[in-house]
Formats: sequence, C-alpha cells, structure tokens
Amino acid sequence: MNSNAFTIGVDLGGTNLRVGAYTQALGLLETIQLRTRLADGPQAMASDMCKCIQRLAGQCQGKFSLGGIGVGSPGPLELPAGIFRQPPNLPGWDGFELRAAIEGGLGMPIILQNDANAAALAEYLLGSGKTMGINSLCMLTLGTGVGGGIILHGKIWDGMTGMAGEVGHLNIWAEAEGGMACGCGSLGCLEPHASATGVRRRAVELISLGGAAGLASLRAAKPAFDARDVAELARGGDADAEAIYEKVGRSLGIGLASLVNTLNLPLYVLGGGLAGAWDLFSPALFEELERRSYVYRLTGGKTQVVTAQLGPDAGLLGACLLPFAAEAKAPAESSRRD
Repeated sequence: MNSNAFTIGVDLGGTNLRVGAYTQALGLLETIQLRTRLADGPQAMASDMCKCIQRLAGQCQGKFSLGGIGVGSPGPLELPAGIFRQPPNLPGWDGFELRAAIEGGLGMPIILQNDANAAALAEYLLGSGKTMGINSLCMLTLGTGVGGGIILHGKIWDGMTGMAGEVGHLNIWAEAEGGMACGCGSLGCLEPHASATGVRRRAVELISLGGAAGLASLRAAKPAFDARDVAELARGGDADAEAIYEKVGRSLGIGLASLVNTLNLPLYVLGGGLAGAWDLFSPALFEELERRSYVYRLTGGKTQVVTAQLGPDAGLLGACLLPFAAEAKAPAESSRRD
C-alpha cells in the first residue's frame, strides 16, 4: 500500500454505527456517526454503511488513494463468508450475509472482522500493546454486550470459523448465585453481568423489588437512564448502584481468571463504554482474579490487566487498520515479547 493511501473503517455497534477515513500519517481524517437502525433490519443497516463509505470515499479520493475498506461487526460472525450466526444483540439478523450485502452495495471487496478483534488490533498496534512492547493480548469490549478479541504473535486469532474470542458467553454464575439469562440462550454468562445493558437491566430489577430509592429517583428523573448514570449514582455513594458495579467487577474477575488460566497471555485490556467505570468495579475484579486464577498468582506482576488506551475509538481505528494489517507481516519476535 503506498504512502498516500487512505482506508475506510466501519465500526458497527448495537447502538451506533461509526465510519471513518484514516491514513497512517494523519490518523482519522473524517468520521460519520449514525444510530444503528436495529428495528429496520440488517439490509437497512448495510445500506447505511455503504452510503457512509461512499460519502467518505468521495471526500478523500481527490487527495488520497483508497487502500481498502475494513468492517468490524458484532458476532458471532462466520468467517470468511461473513454470515451472522445467532447474534444475541442483533435479534432477527441470524443468517444475514453481511459481506455479500456490503460488497454488493459497493461493488468492491471489504475486509470483515469481529468488532472486538478489530479493537484488539488497534490496541496492539497503537495502544497498550505498542506502549508495553507486547505482541499477544486479549481484549474485552464492555458495551451493549461483552466482546472479546485475541491477538497472538501479532495476528488476530479467528479460530476455526471466525468465532474465537466470544468471551461474553463464558458461564460464570450459577442460577442459585443470581445468574441472569443471556441472549445466547444460556444462563449466567459474563455478558448480562458485565455489559452496559446488564447494568441497566439489574438497576431496573432492583427498582421493581422496591427499596432502591436512589435508582428509583434516577429513573423518575430520566426514564432512559443508562449505565453511566448508574455509575455517577454509585460515585455519589448510593449503596444499590455500588452493589451493581461490585457485581460487574466480580463477574469480570471470574471471567478473566478463566482466560488467564487458559491463555497465559501477558496483557488483558478492558475497553468499551463500561470500562469508564473502572474505579468502581476494578477492586472486586482484582480480588476475584487473585483468588480464582492460579496462573495469575504464579506470574505475579507479569500478567497485566489494564484499561484500553484508545478509548471509544479503538473499534473504529481497528477497522481502519484491517487493510494495512492484511498486507503487513507480523512483527519480528525479537522486537516484541510474548
């Protein structure tokens, strides 16, 4: 890819659709953000993507040459075909051929990846992986759901069919322990306990049980309250809101313990909107991780758990980087440690 190339990245979320144009020298040039039209179905969403891509391409092609288009999407997503397989946060989209819809609308190929893999790629190339000189990491994206991306030796680990890294569906709580039903059809998964959607859901449950005066007042003042509002309530000392985030931390600690014991990677990164409440949930997270992960205790300070450096732009940047990564070779083992 020549030095004058730009790429276009698409970050499809359960709430927002973001599309950006990017160059390696200048970073993000332009971005477009729309609400994700879930109720209108996947074809409408694919049409929105194509229109935004074409708009940005038209704006940039006079100054730069288009080097590729990367798309990050929630999963499970069968790759390389690019077909949704029962996505729990995109109801009714099962079987939709995302790659075919976008490529058909654009008349050109795209590089399609799980959105958490794209975010992990960005953190590896531009964020915490770069800062620490590490070429293997696992990233958890805490947003509408809980996604997971794995980078091994500088490359995305897709698994057999592109469905590796579905860490949101690790079973961590039994029904007797308050395990909530998950959109995947299981019970006690990490996702309903450690996502922004799960935080609001638990707040609504506590309000319905009575006694959660602070949460009830919040809903009365702001019916469409979200996880950030609950976090502010917790920071103000509300015991019920604090308990919600304490459960988030314990859930993440249990999930991370399984990942650390299984993968033994040097770095685990937490990103997405809910990661902004790190101050509220991290004490419980590290308590559970220390208690439950033998490998974490054995490796001491060598196993790092941190928040993402790139913040909310990680997914979009990762999508923009997909075309560059597709043609780049993995970094030499001598330059980065495992």
